[in-house]
Amino acid sequence: MSKSKKSSPEPEETTEEYVVEKIIDSRVNAKGETEYLLKWIGYDDKDNTWEPVGNLDCPSLIKAFEAEKAAKDKERSRKRKADNSTPEPKGAKRNKDDKKHGFDRGLEPEKIIGATDSPGQLMFLMKWVGTDEADLVPAKMANVKCPQVVIKFYEERVTWAAPVAEETKN
Repeated sequence: MSKSKKSSPEPEETTEEYVVEKIIDSRVNAKGETEYLLKWIGYDDKDNTWEPVGNLDCPSLIKAFEAEKAAKDKERSRKRKADNSTPEPKGAKRNKDDKKHGFDRGLEPEKIIGATDSPGQLMFLMKWVGTDEADLVPAKMANVKCPQVVIKFYEERVTWAAPVAEETKN
């Protein structure tokens, strides 16, 4: 490509010609026009410039750059698809949405750690045998599936009031 630059204060005009060494990158500007980052022959990288496609006269360089860019994009897309289609290794963690909760996990309840009513119903924080994980389970379900664990939870927390001595009457 040649890019003309008028210079010199002489009465006679001279034209300096710039030749594109290679196209480094491309972008679309705010006006929707394609621009290319150009490396100029005989100039340092600090002199690279973004030029609109309309200013360029190097169709073979543009074609080669776009073909290489398309090939890279296709390869990236192929790798991304391959990565996404790879089955999860056994034991790998899944998204929280896919994870089973509470009694659906098929684990034996060990003990109730605490209770809450945050979702509008009584829920128990259940610790399971053989794991450090805990899940919130509905109290109604725990009452049916593990009544002894529920009873033990309440027994540990019940407090008895000491009998109050009646005042003696005169």
